[in-house]
Amino acid sequence: MARKGENIYRRKDGRWEGRYIADRAKDGRARYRSVYAKSYSQVKQKLQEAKEMVQKEHRIQNLPEAEKPFSEFLYRWLDYIRPRIKESSYVKYVNLIELHIDQEIGAVPLGRLNTEMIDEFINTMLTGKEGMEPLAAKTVTDILGVVRNVIRYINTRYQRLDCDLSQITIKKEESRMRILSREEEEQLIRYLMEYPSPMNCGIFLTLFTGLRIGELCALTWGDIHLREKEVYIQKTMQRIQNKQPTSTRPSQKRMQDQEKEKRTRIIITPPKSRKSIRHIPIPDGVAQILEGYQRYGNEYLLTGKTNSFVEPRTLQYHFKKILQKSRIQEANYHALRHTFATRCIELGFDIKSLSEILGHASVNITLNRYVHPSMEMKRDNMEKLSELIAG
Repeated sequence: MARKGENIYRRKDGRWEGRYIADRAKDGRARYRSVYAKSYSQVKQKLQEAKEMVQKEHRIQNLPEAEKPFSEFLYRWLDYIRPRIKESSYVKYVNLIELHIDQEIGAVPLGRLNTEMIDEFINTMLTGKEGMEPLAAKTVTDILGVVRNVIRYINTRYQRLDCDLSQITIKKEESRMRILSREEEEQLIRYLMEYPSPMNCGIFLTLFTGLRIGELCALTWGDIHLREKEVYIQKTMQRIQNKQPTSTRPSQKRMQDQEKEKRTRIIITPPKSRKSIRHIPIPDGVAQILEGYQRYGNEYLLTGKTNSFVEPRTLQYHFKKILQKSRIQEANYHALRHTFATRCIELGFDIKSLSEILGHASVNITLNRYVHPSMEMKRDNMEKLSELIAG
């Protein structure tokens, strides 16, 4: 028998059922849903929670912004953050929104966006679907970060959304960076010494300072102080997509590379973080090699010219050619940075000094990302335990 006024019933199977109005059809007819429990008190509590949730959703869906698509707020957020972030970060966010977020959930009315919907969207990005390959965990993590920021922006400026993303997590992919062995490092040094050039001098500098590729490409002789034997890192170079509209149509006679240049451009900006602006001491041997190429002022290290530079992808290509000629297994340019960090640990550098040389925001980044003890180093450390047996 139903409890009076509560719409709660005892079913034939012994369970209690509570019914409530979930929403209404266009003609005004009520649409019911049910909750179930083993006791009256349990189903009454569930029914109350369900009714409160419906009321909350009803309030959200009837706010002034509720029927506007999520897409509109994605681009409002982009306009809001653009003056506050680096241009490269802005381009990255635009791509994540245009290629993934807007296509999948951009059409959803703001009032109907909820935690479950976003969780399902993130899972689709990770697992893929028909016609779409799964995305890398790092990319999906970046996508989730953008969604979180946009929802935070909406919550503080427009209306509170029923979106709690704190429990949505993404398992990080374990990746191990390639490191040159000591033999490979010696082969590379021999090649660089045998075939001297400004670009090879730059690679040599990276091997003994751990510079990022963009930092090296942006380095000018005004940043290199041979008397003090130090390098001052204050800028980085990168190629980004050109997201600003052009006012003129390209000529039909332009070459394909010129057309590509129109879609992307080189920028030189301060490094990725405040900690990345740093002075790096250079060893005597490296300083002596740099002296052979010394210029002054705004001449780029890799070209010796003020009006000509080497961009990161060109240096990467040059580096891979060197590895082929030196018969060294293929490696990304960033492997030089990992190799430098690992050699420093092997030689007994303290972590704090190494972290500052690398320009990391914290010592933990240095330990977790860049320090890869070799088997030889592990063996040497384990052998120290033999002293306990001898004693």
